[in-house]
Amino acid sequence: MKQITMLGLALGLSVALAGTAAAQVKFGVGGPITGANATFGAQLKNGSQQAVDDINAAGGINGQKIELEFGDDVSDPKQAVSVANKFAADGVKFVVGHFNSGASIPASTVYQENGILQITPASTNPQFTERGLWNVFRTCGRDDQQGQVAAAYILKHFKGKKIAVVHDKTTYGKGLADETIKGLQKGGMKPVLYEGINVGEKDFSALVSKIKQSNADLVYWGGLHTEGGLIVRQMRDQGVKAPMMGADGITTDEFAAVGGPGVEGTLMTFGPDPRKNPAAKDVVAKFRAKNFEPESYTLYSYASVQVMAEAAKAAKSNDPKKVAAEIHSGKKFNTVLGPLSYTKKGDITKLDYVMYIWKKDPKSGKITYFECPNNDCTKAGS
Repeated sequence: MKQITMLGLALGLSVALAGTAAAQVKFGVGGPITGANATFGAQLKNGSQQAVDDINAAGGINGQKIELEFGDDVSDPKQAVSVANKFAADGVKFVVGHFNSGASIPASTVYQENGILQITPASTNPQFTERGLWNVFRTCGRDDQQGQVAAAYILKHFKGKKIAVVHDKTTYGKGLADETIKGLQKGGMKPVLYEGINVGEKDFSALVSKIKQSNADLVYWGGLHTEGGLIVRQMRDQGVKAPMMGADGITTDEFAAVGGPGVEGTLMTFGPDPRKNPAAKDVVAKFRAKNFEPESYTLYSYASVQVMAEAAKAAKSNDPKKVAAEIHSGKKFNTVLGPLSYTKKGDITKLDYVMYIWKKDPKSGKITYFECPNNDCTKAGS
């Protein structure tokens, strides 16, 4: 009798443990946890983790707690596909990621085939949402929007000047540069130089010589902070004083660490600083209490988790397709970025880009980025 009783207790305990394990909904975060873009990977990881912690503390989603796992794609498209396949094998249903457009796009196909919903906080290439997939969304804007803002600024403040355009040949970098050129051409401007470099390059002396020979008044950069910072540093070393204009790919203080004092005066497009949004006040305080500054895509990642959680609650289901239908419905979701609503393609409905300038912070003395009042960086100081 004791053996039967003990067996019954053991079976009961097994069922209880299985029930506990089942009461989890799996989320994945895919991005460059290591490698040259690890600073952005940390933003995706920390932003998502804090959101999951906060949601779980409030009871989870539809009675289920979120279980979070991470996948390191090292900003490599093939590795991103491997991460996506592992997430699928592990039973992940919702993904925050990836960072690079060149990683998000191939990974999204794997997610679609396996019934996984994906929200990228950072991939801005238009093709991510232009392919008609049911499962893809983003909390950031698109490069055709970002390129328009950059081109409009150049047309207004550099009309009649010489513009050099450089990109890193990636889906993001080249796509962004080309969108900006489209905007310039509509305004009657044509670049005096159009060059591509390879990700991972260190010596840009040949490129800088071409920029110097072109007499460029502005160098537009389509790419990320590491190569962008090195290009600026080497431009200054060779006496090129033309400012650089970059985009969201340089939105990290690491850009100044790489580029040095010469990055002062660099122009940049990015969304309105989410750290200043009243809706993010408490969350920003949590990050800073942990000695992590939630710059650039940290809060976009937090918002990605919020959108999925709110949509799941609205759908009264944790089924990714039902959650996706709620996001596509056009309703607004309250996030640390403010209210977000979506188009049928999976894009946010608001234009999300403004102008910034890199300059020395009078309080800390370090060079960082500041939003330009009324998008006019000529009045933002230097």
